[in-house]
Amino acid sequence: MVRAAIEVAGEGLAVGELPIGAVVVMGDQIVGRAHTQERGLRRRLVHADLLAMIQADEQLGPARRPHPLQLAVNLEPCVMCFGAAMTLGVTEVYYALESEADGASAIARHWQPASFDLSGYAAPSMTGGILRHDSRDLFRKYCQTAPEGGFRNWAQTIADLQDWPRPSPRAA
Repeated sequence: MVRAAIEVAGEGLAVGELPIGAVVVMGDQIVGRAHTQERGLRRRLVHADLLAMIQADEQLGPARRPHPLQLAVNLEPCVMCFGAAMTLGVTEVYYALESEADGASAIARHWQPASFDLSGYAAPSMTGGILRHDSRDLFRKYCQTAPEGGFRNWAQTIADLQDWPRPSPRAA
């Protein structure tokens, strides 16, 4: 799944976007896929994972699902996208690179469920470090061609992450 997210991220990179891609999977079927579109749409709330989840939600609707939903992203979901994953009912999130500035894995690790039943709002488990080097290479390519500015500066922090494997953040 993370490999598919990296491929979608490459599609975004090819059109000048930050190389962030996501897929939503139900069973063995991709039901949502998107890359970040901040530059193309000139909006901020168009993250890859959010767009992929919206696509999945539009396709699946409110009907009961025969399989759990999984989200794969080449960059750790931010807090906004983590909240959307909870709302959609994603049970597992897999990602390549951590996003130390705004990643939500720490929230997932420390999430305490409400004392009453909110069965549709459970925190998904999160597993990181999958194909980490492949994802980081996309950010390096982006930095080689991106114009000076905030996006490039932020992407450089991702491209510069250490080569050593980091522990996988997990949440129950």
